[in-house]
Formats: sequence, structure tokens, C-alpha cells
Amino acid sequence: MSTNPIETNTAQPNATPGGVTLSPVDQQAVMTAIDTIRQKLPFLLNLTPSERKGLAKLGDKSRAFVMKAVDVATQNPDALPRSHSVQDVQNIADVFRGMFSIRLALQQLYKQVDDTTTKIGSDAYAVARTVYVGTKTPVARAHLATAASNLGRRFGRKPKAAGSSTTASPATPSTATPSSAAGSGVPGAKPETSPVPPAPSSAPHA
Repeated sequence: MSTNPIETNTAQPNATPGGVTLSPVDQQAVMTAIDTIRQKLPFLLNLTPSERKGLAKLGDKSRAFVMKAVDVATQNPDALPRSHSVQDVQNIADVFRGMFSIRLALQQLYKQVDDTTTKIGSDAYAVARTVYVGTKTPVARAHLATAASNLGRRFGRKPKAAGSSTTASPATPSTATPSSAAGSGVPGAKPETSPVPPAPSSAPHA
């Protein structure tokens, strides 16, 4: 008898490319559950980057500080300013504790969803490439020419030719032509004017 623990995880996307399924019913159930989360948390915010910048970000020490302050306020209600009651302090601390736990669970779930979507997307792209290669075979090309053309617009891009960049700038031959024509006696060719100043006279001025 095997002593290995029973595997309770669902099939992973790297088992086989087609080993994972998501029915429309299950997808809708997930979307409904997300809507339920939003309904249960009607106070959720959408902060702008500037609004987030001015808020304190609580780490482990800051969370411990908040919880300790709640204990102090509960045991010493007279120390609170009149603008806050012990109930107010306890309530906001409880909401923060609950939201922190929810955020941690959602962060872990998001990573799993993101990793799974990335892996399955890569598998789907590999299958799509296989389909495209199949449409390019001599046997299938006759009746799949349109399909191959449509797929080729995305996948069948040809790289630029190595010498394509040199053909667009034929500056060297054209710049050398005027000076060579001026000194060769070609009719109609004008000599190139030079901004060089005239040579100084050899005779000294009186």
C-alpha cells in the first residue's frame, strides 16, 4: 500500500496543453463571486497616485503600533480626545485587520490567476503557431490560402533585409559629382566656388 499522501490539487496547466478546462458556467460563477465581494465591501476606494502618495503605508511595526494603541484606548478611555470614542478606535482597527486579511488572500489569488493565465496563454500561442504551420503545407495550402494569409499577417512577418538601410541614402555618389565635373571640362559644368580668401600679396605695403 502506498504511503504517499493523496493529491488534492486540481490539474496544473503544465500537465498537458489541453489538461485544464474552464466551462462557461464556472467562469460565470467566478464572476458572480467577484461581484459578491464588491457588494460586501461597498466602501472600497479608487485612489489616485497623488492621493496614495500622502498616505501612511503600514508595515509590521506600524500594525503592531495600531493594535497596541487600541489596547491603551480600551483600558484608558479618558486619555482619548473628545473627537474619538473607544468604540471608534476599536471599529477602525477591526476594519483594518479584516481588510488586511482580505488583501493578503486576494494578493495570493491574483498571483495564481496571473501565473496560470500567462502559462495557458503561452500554451495557446504555441498551438496557434502549429495551426499556422499546418496551413502552409503543400497539401493544405490550396484550400487554406485565405486562412494562411490571415494568420500570416500576425505571425508570418518577414525580417527587414540587411542592406535595406543603405539603399535609402545614396549621398556619396551625388556629392562627389559636382567637383569632378567642374575640373573635367564638361560643357555646362560650373566651377565650384570656394569660400577660401585670396592669398596675401607678396609685396609689402609702404
